[in-house]
Amino acid sequence: MNAATSHDVIIIGAGHNGLTAAAYLARAGLRVLVLERREIIGGCAVTEELWPGFHVSRASYVAGLLRPAVVSELRLAEHGLRLLPRNPSSFTPQADNRGLMLSPDRVATLDEIRYFSEKDARRYPDYENFLERIVKMVEPLLDVPPLDVVRPRWRDLGVLLKLLGRARRLGTDLPKGIAMMTGAAAPIINSWFESEPLRATLATDAIIGAWAAPPTPGTGYVLFHHVMGETNGMRGVWAYARGGMGSVSAAIAAAAQSYGVEIRCSAEVAEIRTAAGRANGVVLEDGAELSAHTIVSNADPQTTLLKLLDARLLSDDVLEQTGNLDFRSPVMKINVALDRLPEFKSRPGACKELQGTIHIGATSMPDLEESFVSAQAGRLPRRPMIEMTVPSTVDDSIAPPGKHVASLFVQHVPNDMGDAYWNQERENFADRVFALVDEVAPGFSSYVIHREILAPSDLERIFAITGGNIFHGAMTPDRLWFMRPTPAASGYRMPLPGLYLCGAGVHPGGGVMGACGRNAAKLILHDLV
Repeated sequence: MNAATSHDVIIIGAGHNGLTAAAYLARAGLRVLVLERREIIGGCAVTEELWPGFHVSRASYVAGLLRPAVVSELRLAEHGLRLLPRNPSSFTPQADNRGLMLSPDRVATLDEIRYFSEKDARRYPDYENFLERIVKMVEPLLDVPPLDVVRPRWRDLGVLLKLLGRARRLGTDLPKGIAMMTGAAAPIINSWFESEPLRATLATDAIIGAWAAPPTPGTGYVLFHHVMGETNGMRGVWAYARGGMGSVSAAIAAAAQSYGVEIRCSAEVAEIRTAAGRANGVVLEDGAELSAHTIVSNADPQTTLLKLLDARLLSDDVLEQTGNLDFRSPVMKINVALDRLPEFKSRPGACKELQGTIHIGATSMPDLEESFVSAQAGRLPRRPMIEMTVPSTVDDSIAPPGKHVASLFVQHVPNDMGDAYWNQERENFADRVFALVDEVAPGFSSYVIHREILAPSDLERIFAITGGNIFHGAMTPDRLWFMRPTPAASGYRMPLPGLYLCGAGVHPGGGVMGACGRNAAKLILHDLV
């Protein structure tokens, strides 16, 4: 390390992965500085008081992918993290006053499915068991750096052999597992089940955040990626973070600071500085220059390599492949303050259904596909896919007494429309979304006190994620594991010495996992210590 610098490592961005990497690096004795462009930490995992008394998970809105190793090794519970498991997991009301509720209670779930199809109720346990067997094969890969195909090591060979051993134990399930990891979700789900809304409820996990419809190749892995959720040791159970998603980032930041990490907000990086062919510091927007032996970026790959670096330092392959990354986003996020709780026509007086994810709008496979087709054609869909959550039904700390906070995650919206388009369309489209909620929960629109409508361009501007893409780039089969973000710049080490990535643009990808930051820190420590 260079004794002339005050920090060994500078991390760009105080999102949860950047904070996680900082904690592990500082725990190993390195001097770490984290620079955050916004006035608050958290990146997309942030809680903001948008209206007095209403504390909103402004971007990411539900927890479940946070890796158990991160929770235990950083002692996040001691630093204030409290996860509130959701039961039920989801509710899909229908316009004909029926509805499907899925929960951790196997017996209750099968009774719900049986209402739509006896055959599907018989097959559902086999489907869940199949997914669990695939999870056991793949999940260990989340917690280790991917294979280094350029500089293979004996460790990589061991990881590959273990993977092959787990795959062999799948037996006749192996072809189905490969199909899920590489193919489209629709044929997989349709081969298991015959009824709506079960098919559509399962399919939403395959396309959430993705520029895709259930028949799109690669959505099988996105489905699988989301079923790996776990809360407090309970597989398949997702949770709300008490205090909103910002409390996840706050707990990781507290752990990092306990190891000596320095965090500076309102410190936007304008440039990654280099000397003698390696990264050695950053220049801030205000002109300040900071030096460090190692630079780690929690920003997405295009922002890091094409905006913060001098392009002349990178090869043509790196420039071309990074420039061709798919950052299309179908996502609109609507944050809402409510005067009272909505009530569903299908279950009047019920409140439990409000505790999980509520699927509205496109609640059949054809509707989900039509939603995407409309967005592809540059049109706002008639019946978009809507995932609504009301976390204040479980967490009384985020809204005033008697009031509530709701989140509506909406897709598909056209991905390449600018601010002028959304200035004209956002309010009308939000009204269409609320009207779809009114179909199954009459009066919902009249309960809305405040709303914030974030189109893809807004998500990009506020959270500095290219295209508004929540995964820092598409999670298609050609952009996973040692191919993420690109073959020419794979893994956490970037082609410029001294520069690393630790955000969702690297393995294992998007979601509030902490795995990208933890794995990157492991590799950096291997290189430095």
